[in-house]
Amino acid sequence: TKTISKCYVQVTGMTCASCVANIERNLRREDGIHSILVALMAGKAEVRYNPAVIHPSAIAELIRELGFGATVMENCGEGDGILELVVRGMTCASCIHKIESTLMKTNGVLYCSVALATNKAHIKYDPEIIGPRDVIQVIKDLGFTTSLVKKDRSASHLDHKQEIRQWKRSFVVSLVFCIPVMGLMIYMMVMDSQLSDAHAHHNMSSEEMEARHSSMVLEYQLLPGLSVMNFLSFLLCVPVQMFGGWYFYIQAYKALKHKTANMDVLIVLATSIAFVYSFVILLVAMAEKAKANPVTFFDTPPMLFVFISLGRWLEHVAKGKTSEALARLISLQATEATIVTLGPDNVLLSEEQVDVELVQRGDIVKVIPGGKFPVDGRVIEGHSMVDESLITGEAMPVTKKPGNTVIAGSINQNGALLISATHVGADTTLSQIVKLVEEAQTSKAPIQQFADKLSGYFVPSIVAVSVVTLFAWIIIGFVDFEIVEKYFLGYNKSISAAEVIIRFAFQASITVLCIACPCSLGLA
Repeated sequence: TKTISKCYVQVTGMTCASCVANIERNLRREDGIHSILVALMAGKAEVRYNPAVIHPSAIAELIRELGFGATVMENCGEGDGILELVVRGMTCASCIHKIESTLMKTNGVLYCSVALATNKAHIKYDPEIIGPRDVIQVIKDLGFTTSLVKKDRSASHLDHKQEIRQWKRSFVVSLVFCIPVMGLMIYMMVMDSQLSDAHAHHNMSSEEMEARHSSMVLEYQLLPGLSVMNFLSFLLCVPVQMFGGWYFYIQAYKALKHKTANMDVLIVLATSIAFVYSFVILLVAMAEKAKANPVTFFDTPPMLFVFISLGRWLEHVAKGKTSEALARLISLQATEATIVTLGPDNVLLSEEQVDVELVQRGDIVKVIPGGKFPVDGRVIEGHSMVDESLITGEAMPVTKKPGNTVIAGSINQNGALLISATHVGADTTLSQIVKLVEEAQTSKAPIQQFADKLSGYFVPSIVAVSVVTLFAWIIIGFVDFEIVEKYFLGYNKSISAAEVIIRFAFQASITVLCIACPCSLGLA
């Protein structure tokens, strides 16, 4: 039978459901990985794997290659206690062998590996039999100094502040340049409609019409083929493409490097093609010294970037709120505990301050008035009132006397208590609640899984449709030019039919690409 181990990987840089789908899809293909479940909110991936084939560090590396940040979380073993220590004083391979062989002989140690390069020891033990302090003592007796690897208790990985800041900046940049572009557009539309009304009522000759049209300020040509409107739009579009779209470009590049297509790829494709096409058309018009101004798409990129970066920004704000609740829960946990040694008749012999991770089952812990209970336990001695509102919501303090159970994270009020630890580390009520909240965010609704799957196919299909549109119109145009003429109003009679067809085909295909961009709305 294959042994299956479970590890947790901390993943950063996931923005939406398709990132999750991307990681899950790519990792399932790897050898030795049985299943993977990724939590977007908790920023956590739970991987079941075959340790004979693959190691957790290799799994984290696979995720890193997809363009996300990943670190293996050492503190999430279920059932078995996991201990990570920094061991100082090791000089050579024989030291390692000495530590490993001694620990493996120790009753209750299930697994142990020591790395000389990093000075780290990784130990799995059975908390029923042995505890972290005993393990540390064994290593100390061999003549090495050792200490716990400090865990990050602040839940800083749940912090979305940086992403919120960067999307906000992206949105503001796009918005500042988008408003004038929209203004220009609306102005042109209004003017156009007034002109066509005038044309309808007064039966102006088309020459007069042209004259009126070119007299409009925005249509005035700075250089032959370059109107004020197009020049202004171009100027406003460049900074948006550069600064507003910066993060989209980075994400899209990472996705393409791994042959996956996500939303960012589509957005970058649409905006870049629209921008480059418009720019080229302008250059062509200037080279031709065209009388009529070409139709450009400079208004598209700023508006797309505005809507989508606004969406991303709001999404991260919402995620930040949920994650904040988790971070608050985590911050309720005590960090240190006072462990006491009792003589006969419960006489205090000695007491020492230790990290909460070092408390073992069966330890006697002293909790002073105003202190937090570091672990779940049972009262041995002392009477006190305890505020357990963090779990029960009950504002009134609860009386505790010997034999009563206490909950980690609750606050002792007026008397000192001695408690015997029953649940420590990841087994305390509070840790379990944190775990439940994280798991609730991990598990996906079936419809959500379906949407994730769709988003994987969506982008390539849109790009395909757009390309088909391009070639279809080119073919239609060369077969029957009248159709193109019917739909492509106001094209310049002075350019060749072939060029008209190609311009029209490009306009059609760019439109397809741009319209599909806010697809996240469609998927939602």
